[in-house]
Amino acid sequence: MKAIKETHFNFPQQTNFYKGKVRDVYTIDDQLMAMVVTDRISAFDVVLPEAIPFKGQVLNQIAAKFLAATKDIVPNWVSSTPDEMVTIGRICEPYKVEMVIRGYLAGHAWREYSAGRRSVCGVELPEGLKENDKLPTPIITPTTKAAVGHDEDISKQDILAKGIVSLIDYENLESYTQALYKRGTEMAAERGLILVDTKYEFGKVGDTIYLIDEIHTPDSSRYFYADGYEERQNNNEPQKQLSKEFVRKWLIENNFQGKDGQVIPEMTPAIVNSISERYIELYEQIVGEKFVKNPSSSIVNRIEQNVINAIKDLLSN
Repeated sequence: MKAIKETHFNFPQQTNFYKGKVRDVYTIDDQLMAMVVTDRISAFDVVLPEAIPFKGQVLNQIAAKFLAATKDIVPNWVSSTPDEMVTIGRICEPYKVEMVIRGYLAGHAWREYSAGRRSVCGVELPEGLKENDKLPTPIITPTTKAAVGHDEDISKQDILAKGIVSLIDYENLESYTQALYKRGTEMAAERGLILVDTKYEFGKVGDTIYLIDEIHTPDSSRYFYADGYEERQNNNEPQKQLSKEFVRKWLIENNFQGKDGQVIPEMTPAIVNSISERYIELYEQIVGEKFVKNPSSSIVNRIEQNVINAIKDLLSN
């Protein structure tokens, strides 16, 4: 299995290139953004050394499905998905915050809570909760959007006080976040899943706010299996989940959380293959369709030709 760790395209009318944690982003004619979702994988804001076969295809196809299913709530940036690993869309000025919404006490929020903190991003949490409990109501816990390094928790009050987002825009972002999470929760329930927490990113063109990047993927979201959730909670058992948390747990077990001086554990072929299989499982459970592995012999050539064709069509319209 061949994985795409990085790309080096030079598309017609290309005006810029940006390499993110897992995406290679090409600017076309200063009008369009062609986002190649590579097979790189990150955890604790660190890009791991080995790429995961089919991960990019999984993420891009899940995102395409949910972006299409939520465009009645908020317009999104997508113009075309010409390849299983590529999305092309409008260039937006991104807000420098990620809107994280949590319906359950899991992951980072649980780690904060279990350390004794009862406030996350300025949101107060009640006493007596245990890991993976459903919260009384979903809470929004924003983070700063770091170009490099770690994203940081930030409160609504600090976002407004520092002028990162205006009050009227932030209230719109909150409203969109709640509506998107509600839709995502409903769609997850149809698949026998619980959307535990997720994050959304937004940008703006003129006076219009757009939903950007991916949504409801296992990289940006955490899912539990609904069947047996209550029983597992009552018995203080770990939840059966669909998310990238299994990668984080493997790293934690091997003494890595992205902190200075820590060494990333060896990613053996067996580990890489197991992560790939889990991502495919995530796709099939979340989307409800069999995952079709695209032939891996000429992925780079396929991506390049599909993007070139799409650019011609989009710029001529």
